[in-house]
Amino acid sequence: MRRFPLILLSLALAACGSNTDDSAAKASSATDPDLGNDPYIWLEDVEGEKALEWVEEQNAESLAYLESLPTFEPLKAQNLENYNSDERIPGPAIRGEFVYNFWRDATYKRGLWRRMSIEDYVAGGEDWQEILDLDALADAEGEDWVWKGSTCLRPEYSKCLLRLSRGGADAVVVREFDTDKAAFVENGFFLVEAKSSLSWVDEDTLFVGTDFGEGSLTDSGYARTARLWKRGVPVEEAEEIYAGEQTDVAAGIYRTWDLDDAYDIAYRSPSFFTSLRYLYVDGGLAKIDIPDDASFNGIFRGQMIVELKSDWTPADETYKQGALVSIDFAEFMDGGRDFDVIFEPTETMALKRAGVASTRDYLMLNIMEDVVSKVERLSIVEGEWVSEQVEVEPFGNISFGSADDNSNLFFFYYESFLRPDTLYVTDDAGETITPLKTLPEFFDASGMTVDQYFATSKDGTRVPYFVIMPREFEADGKTPTLIGAYGGFQVSRNPFYSTTLGHSWLERGGAYVLANIRGGGEYGPAWHQAALKEKRQNAYDDFIAVAEDVIERGISSPQHIGIRGGSNGGLLTGVMLTQRPDLWGGVVVQVPLLDMKRFNKMLAGASWMGEYGDPDTDDWNFIKEYSPYHNIDPDTEYPKAFFTTSTRDDRVHPAHARKMVARMREMGHDLYYFENTVGGHAGASDFTQAARNEALIYSYLWDQLGEPPQPES
Repeated sequence: MRRFPLILLSLALAACGSNTDDSAAKASSATDPDLGNDPYIWLEDVEGEKALEWVEEQNAESLAYLESLPTFEPLKAQNLENYNSDERIPGPAIRGEFVYNFWRDATYKRGLWRRMSIEDYVAGGEDWQEILDLDALADAEGEDWVWKGSTCLRPEYSKCLLRLSRGGADAVVVREFDTDKAAFVENGFFLVEAKSSLSWVDEDTLFVGTDFGEGSLTDSGYARTARLWKRGVPVEEAEEIYAGEQTDVAAGIYRTWDLDDAYDIAYRSPSFFTSLRYLYVDGGLAKIDIPDDASFNGIFRGQMIVELKSDWTPADETYKQGALVSIDFAEFMDGGRDFDVIFEPTETMALKRAGVASTRDYLMLNIMEDVVSKVERLSIVEGEWVSEQVEVEPFGNISFGSADDNSNLFFFYYESFLRPDTLYVTDDAGETITPLKTLPEFFDASGMTVDQYFATSKDGTRVPYFVIMPREFEADGKTPTLIGAYGGFQVSRNPFYSTTLGHSWLERGGAYVLANIRGGGEYGPAWHQAALKEKRQNAYDDFIAVAEDVIERGISSPQHIGIRGGSNGGLLTGVMLTQRPDLWGGVVVQVPLLDMKRFNKMLAGASWMGEYGDPDTDDWNFIKEYSPYHNIDPDTEYPKAFFTTSTRDDRVHPAHARKMVARMREMGHDLYYFENTVGGHAGASDFTQAARNEALIYSYLWDQLGEPPQPES
């Protein structure tokens, strides 16, 4: 998981949530937002009085119904009980001699930052040292603080930069904290609210990028410049040492480590998927001449690790798209181009996004084969890479946790749709692994089954999807079925264990489908690039193909199928609402992009033109074909959709959902809308809000899709 007047009476009525008659709706719909005549641009004024009055009216109307449904209160109560459970796994973050953890429950609603020794944690200890009570801090300061993480100075990790958000926004206040003293540093480093980037150089020096005023931010709202900030010097007076272009997504400098060797890396990102990198030494820049679209995965034991997003021929040999390659960094900077191939993909196997981690002596690789995880560890033996398979549980999803670069201690998680998360620990990077903590079974999965199928998309592409079948399933087309997908930014959707999905949907007799459509990373960079820009429709065709395959198999039928997606996934469900309304009985559209004509002008939207294209150019010719806001038809019968967003979402502008709802209501379409006033892009800033949001969504889905048929007694 943040900006005049109405010209027609019919639009004024729509702004109040009132439906107009058919003739007024059709006449008003002739006002074409793509021609610059957007009648709802006033809803982009995030906290404008008029806009918030409209939000309040929409919320009141929808919540009055949704919160009265018989499923709402039981689901909300069960959600909150599960989210606050003491049996959850306290995720470890290794820092020096300690494991750190940020914990939320019924007592610490905003959260408690705490730590214990690594030895005690691995031994199953529960005696945590409290470092920062965020609830107490918020109460004392009268702020709606939401935790956004910390950056600490190695090797002691006692000096930390805390990122605190008001209401869950991406923009944060930065404050220096001493973990040994469990207190903020008096007159320490401090930044006002902004989308800042910081990296420690030493105890008294930072690389910093933030909002320094006019010209210091990119069009996407991120830092364009980097400064060297000395302790005691006002940040405005810090020396600027690097700058990108106004049109870049972001630019800056950070420090990375290879054991005790530090490297300062300057970067500028012309697009979301491309970056230029330089080694910054003594005020000078030396280009790291790898492809702009490659991922620079740091330096390990002197070897630069690079993940390729396209084929690359730096000298006489071509290295394949999706491969992971390495070379001695010093030799590379001197002109060497003889790489070693660490990992090479196949048609069914790819490296998972963020699938590389390192300990002192090993690289760990998280690999997917037909969307199911496996793990390899690599070491350098006599100058050669040696790969070994790590024995992990099959047919599930592996997520890397924390690794220690001073030892070979490593944490990772395993989960599957019906198997709760287990945290594993290894002190030899996978030679031997030990289950450390396991979630309890938050729902009864007995009798449920999981299958993987492949649908055929419009262009013949084979698209995988998983189905969780409820107990006593019958292929009669009557099972309420929820389909989820993402399909963008090379984000893969893997098997996952969800307490909420389990008790709210599966236990009650619903089926769940996870569609691995193009645009994601399930089969590497090519799978993502197959849905970029003018190819976007491929992702939508894939989703339609999965739904039609579900119907053909007798799993469900349109009146019993619901779909759900957030952010880019909210764009997906918005497109599905407008392109194939006949396929769905319910549609959940969360924190979505929907106005694809103006997405690049709102908040961080300019940074996503590498994914969608630039609507201010000829790219609009293909974008307008799917932009949900521009494809609403007053004469089409749509399922009664549920739109959700957050006022404090400063990543995807809440106006996307607001304007879509206003325009659909103007045309006479019935729907539900809920805008949380806090929560940021996640939609909720604490467990109470999250419990309510999920209860609203699943209550809506059961109301729209109907209860499943009960077995005969």
